[in-house]
Amino acid sequence: MAGLIAALDTTDVAQAGAWAGQVAPHCGLVKLGLEFYLANGAPGVRAVAARPVFLDLKVHDIPHTVAGAVRAVLPLRPRMLTLHAAGGPAMVTAARRAAEQAGPDRPILLAVTVLTSLDAETLAATGISGGPRQQALRLAKLAMEAGADGLVCSAHEVAALRAALDRTAILVVPGIRPAGFPSGDQVRTMTPRQAAEAGADWLVVGRPITSAPDPAAAAAEIAAEIASVP
Repeated sequence: MAGLIAALDTTDVAQAGAWAGQVAPHCGLVKLGLEFYLANGAPGVRAVAARPVFLDLKVHDIPHTVAGAVRAVLPLRPRMLTLHAAGGPAMVTAARRAAEQAGPDRPILLAVTVLTSLDAETLAATGISGGPRQQALRLAKLAMEAGADGLVCSAHEVAALRAALDRTAILVVPGIRPAGFPSGDQVRTMTPRQAAEAGADWLVVGRPITSAPDPAAAAAEIAAEIASVP
């Protein structure tokens, strides 16, 4: 069964902590992203880290710098950490070697394939042909061979990735929108049920939970929808 991750997209430490407490019974992890980390740094992460944390920094730089960045966040003991697969195999390998310095408690390294805000037209404008699925497959194979533990991908690529990769690959899927919820800046979305049926291991849900009048109830409803998938 897929797990639920609540994305706490805010720069307010108190708000993030309140959301984390509200959704705790229904979510396996909480996600803290770039805006939160840039505003609050390591102390902010520690303030919210009563729950296992998915630190979504999408690191992307030369291998030496990425290795240093990974080592810098190891004391925070994130359960998951993201980097961009587009950084190349040497970068992913450097991140893996740096993460292994934490021993058995090292973070799960997730390589971001194609952002859920990108479609074929946008990719073509950046010089990438073939559309999101082809690019996600290309980057996924590269990253997994270089030492990533799993991938961040849209639900639209999950089935293809499952067919192409080892079953041990952890697939984490953002861009989840319950039926009737606006897609916003996400262009490749699915409902929680659809993503779970496609084979996702974890679903990342932000605004449908945090913008709800009752975040705990919203998280509970989404968790129940996921749990109903055989």
